[in-house]
Amino acid sequence: MNFTRWSARLPGTQRRAARDGDGSVPAARGEYGPRQEHPAEDGGPGEVPALEDFPVRELLGRLPGLVALVYGPEHRIAYVNEAYVSAFGPRPAGATVAATCPEAEELGLLPLLDQVLRSGRTRTVKSRRTADGGSYTVTCLPVDGPRPDGAVLVHAADVTDHADAAERLRASERRHRETAVTLQRSLLPQELEQPDDLRIAATYQPGVADAAVGGDWYDVITLGAGRTALVIGDVMGRGVRAAAVMGQLRTAVRAYARLDLPPHEVLQLLDGLAAEIDASQIATCVYAVHDPNEGKLVYASAGHLPILVRDQDGTVRKADGATGPPLGTGGWLHSSGSVALPPGSTAVFYTDGLVERRREDIDEGVDALARALSGATGTPQVVCDRLLRALGVTAEHDDDVAVLVVQHPARDGADAELFHNAALELLGGVEAAPRARAFASGVLSSWRFPVELRDLGVLATSELVGNSLQHGTPPMRLRLRRTDRRLIIEVTDGDDHLPRRRRAETEDEAGRGISIIATIASSWGSRRTPGGGKAVWCEFALRD
Repeated sequence: MNFTRWSARLPGTQRRAARDGDGSVPAARGEYGPRQEHPAEDGGPGEVPALEDFPVRELLGRLPGLVALVYGPEHRIAYVNEAYVSAFGPRPAGATVAATCPEAEELGLLPLLDQVLRSGRTRTVKSRRTADGGSYTVTCLPVDGPRPDGAVLVHAADVTDHADAAERLRASERRHRETAVTLQRSLLPQELEQPDDLRIAATYQPGVADAAVGGDWYDVITLGAGRTALVIGDVMGRGVRAAAVMGQLRTAVRAYARLDLPPHEVLQLLDGLAAEIDASQIATCVYAVHDPNEGKLVYASAGHLPILVRDQDGTVRKADGATGPPLGTGGWLHSSGSVALPPGSTAVFYTDGLVERRREDIDEGVDALARALSGATGTPQVVCDRLLRALGVTAEHDDDVAVLVVQHPARDGADAELFHNAALELLGGVEAAPRARAFASGVLSSWRFPVELRDLGVLATSELVGNSLQHGTPPMRLRLRRTDRRLIIEVTDGDDHLPRRRRAETEDEAGRGISIIATIASSWGSRRTPGGGKAVWCEFALRD
C-alpha cells in the first residue's frame, strides 16, 4: 500500500462533478493539482480537496475497523488506531507483536505477517475467533515506506455477529439432521429377524454431516412355514420428510407381507399407497420371498438396483429381470421373477449410495460391487463390511448407504442333522387320511421327536389333510419340515379358496379343524400358490 497514491473516498466528503474545459470528467482524482476550483452544482464556486488535506493518522483513526501498523522482521508496533485500542487495549509503540499482542497469536497473525514481509503480497484470514469470543476477518497489507526492513498494515473487521449467526445456522442444521437420522434409525428394524434357514446382516450409514439423511430402508419379515420376505428400498429426497415417507412405506410392506401375497402383488399395493402418501416422493423397492423348499428367491423390483447372488464357487449373478418403474408412478403392472439361492450362496440387496458415483455410470458401480462380492467370504456382517470397504464407503461418504446380506448356509455334519424334509403325494379317496397319519407318525419318530410332539404333529396332519380332502381339489401334497427351531407341517391342493377360522356351533359336525390347529400349534396360516391353489400350514416351536 502506498499512502501517497491512496484515493479512498471518506465518509462525510462530497464528490463533485469536476469537468475539464471540454466538459469531460477526469479519469481519477490524482489528476487534480493540490487545489482546483470548479463550479459547484448550484452554480457557486466549489473546491475539490487534495489527498494531502487528509493526515494519515487522522484517516486511520476514524476507520471503524481495527488498524495496526507494524514494521521490521520482529513486527514492532508503530501505530494502533482507536478501534484497536477499544477492542484489545493500548499497545506501546516499539514493542513486538509477539510480546504485547496476545490477540495476534489467537488470530494466527504471526506467521501471516512473516508471509507478507517475504512475499510482498496481501494475505487474509477469515472469521478467526479470539479467547474473549470475538471473531475477526484480518487482512495484512505490505506498506511501501522509508524503512528498508518493511512494514505491514493490519486491518481487522469485527465479524462476531456474522460468525455467531453462522454458528447458530450450523447448529440448527445439525439438530435438523440429528432429528432426521434419529427418525430414520428408529424406523429401521432395531434387530433383524433371523430365519431358521438363512443368516442375515444389514448395515445402514447416513451421509456426511452437511448432507441431510435420506430415506433408505430394509427389512426382514418371517412369513411362516419357513418362508422369509426380504425388502430394501430408497425414498428419493432428503430430510425428515423422506424419512417419514420411508417409515409409512416400511409399515405398509410389513402389513402387506402378512397377507402372504406374491411379490408383484405386494409392489402393486405399495405403488398405489406411495402415490397417495406423496405423489412428489418417488421411491424404489425390491421385495423378495425365500422358500427353503424351493431353493430360490422369488422377487419383484420397482425401479431398484438388481439383487446380486454369489454362488459357492465365487460366481456372481444379477437378478435383473422383473423390474418395473419406481413406486408412486402408477399405471404399471408389476411382475415377479426368480433367482436360484442354493445352499452356500449369498444374496446382496443394496441402495444406490453404495454404487453410485459422480462422473461414473451406475452400471460401472454395480459391476464393481459384483467383483467385490465374488471374493467376499465370511459371515454376513463380515461380507457387509468388506463390500463397504471395497466400494470406498467411509464416514465422509456423501450419500446414504443401506446393504442387506443374506446367506443360505451349506450345512453338513451334526448341523445338517437338525434340518430334514419329507413329502407325500396325496391321491385322494378314503385311504388318504390314514395314509397321511401313518406317514407323519413314521417321519416324526425317525426324527426322534418326543411322544407328546409326535402326537400333536399327527393330529395337526390329520386335520390339515381332512380339511384339504373336504374343501380342496387335487393335486394334494403333504410336506413335513424340521429345522433347528421348529417343526413345520404343510398341505397344498389345487383349490384357491383360503380357509378361515370360525366358531363351530354345538350341533355342527364340521368347522373345528382350523380351531384345533390354532389351539395346539405355535402358529398357522395359509396362502395362495403361484400356479393356482393354496397351501395351509402350521408350526410347532421346538424346546431346547
